[in-house]
Amino acid sequence: MAMAIQALTFLQEYFYESGHKIRKNDNALRIGVLSTAMINPAAILRPADSHGDVIISAIASRDLKQAQKAAKSYGIPQAFGSYEELLREPGIDAVYISLPNGMHAAWAAKALDAGKHVLLEKPFTANADEAKSLVALAKSKNLVLVEAFHWQWHPASHTVKALLASGKYGNILSTYARMTTPVGTMPKANIRWKYDLAGGSLMDMTYVVSSTRYFLDAGAPKEVVWAKARPAKEDSRVDEAMEAVLKFEVGSTGRVVESKVYTDMARENVAWVVPRIWELPSIEIETEKATIYYYNFMMPHLYHYIAITDKATGHTSYTKAYQGGPLWGTRGESWWSTYRWQLEAFVDKVRGKEPVHWVTLESSIAQMETLDAVYEKSGLGKRPGHQ
Repeated sequence: MAMAIQALTFLQEYFYESGHKIRKNDNALRIGVLSTAMINPAAILRPADSHGDVIISAIASRDLKQAQKAAKSYGIPQAFGSYEELLREPGIDAVYISLPNGMHAAWAAKALDAGKHVLLEKPFTANADEAKSLVALAKSKNLVLVEAFHWQWHPASHTVKALLASGKYGNILSTYARMTTPVGTMPKANIRWKYDLAGGSLMDMTYVVSSTRYFLDAGAPKEVVWAKARPAKEDSRVDEAMEAVLKFEVGSTGRVVESKVYTDMARENVAWVVPRIWELPSIEIETEKATIYYYNFMMPHLYHYIAITDKATGHTSYTKAYQGGPLWGTRGESWWSTYRWQLEAFVDKVRGKEPVHWVTLESSIAQMETLDAVYEKSGLGKRPGHQ
């Protein structure tokens, strides 16, 4: 139900973020937006309303009228009919890029070459080769570049990570991350189905790999044991669904943990008629002493729970975290979306402060190496880039 919870986030931010518009500081970070994608209001426009150090100063589209329409709707001062025009604007400090997957690398590189910091939507690039090239460029320019895995900045995610790190439940034995969308809810014209734009369920629902690696504190897997794709009927190069089992080396001793991931952009209904609306993105983590289940890790600001089942007693306890947590402390508000927490960290990083959490460039390379490896094992081959 990924699409549904995204829509709910639009509503949540409309009522909360926009309801807390605050005066902007004189030296606020000026951000430009490349594309007029549907995700923009949730991912950057609304979160910026409640951040005094952020001004959305421009938006660009290949269609000037589209850019002007978005600018008028959200009170953005400038609209451009090309991405190049926005990147040439000297008053813009950073850009948020929400273009199709296959275009991420090319336009992030152009933004970096133009001297802009970059908040780049997931997946980072179309493949690991592009990721490595982009990372090298960012480092050479000494500019901030980060993959927008917004959920990793939420207090609930930090709470789960702290539970695992505490040692109370022993070592992690296995994990299983799942993300699905009911059949028929994602139009076939959607860019997620386009091979030339690096589409596919694993690319779009890359959160299952991100969550697995985050909680294991791991890089790329030691091995992809097996991977099975269900190709789309319209284009067999695109995975409608993907299942895989991976082995990761974790900890200082290199223990091996087996992890399963499952993505599905056309999940079959129960008895052909009932959409699986309860299947929100979730991860189950089995440890030596307990099983920890993090429900709706992708959008925990809307609703989530962390269930801890003790193996010895069978007792299950529940906890939630909408504010504070082990990293943020007293900073932030309970109504902040994952994107708002992400924006807080992004501004800190650009300002030269140490953010409470960060998705490193090395992690983004490892993420793309993992996706490449799964696609190769499945027989579909890694995704192509696009200019």
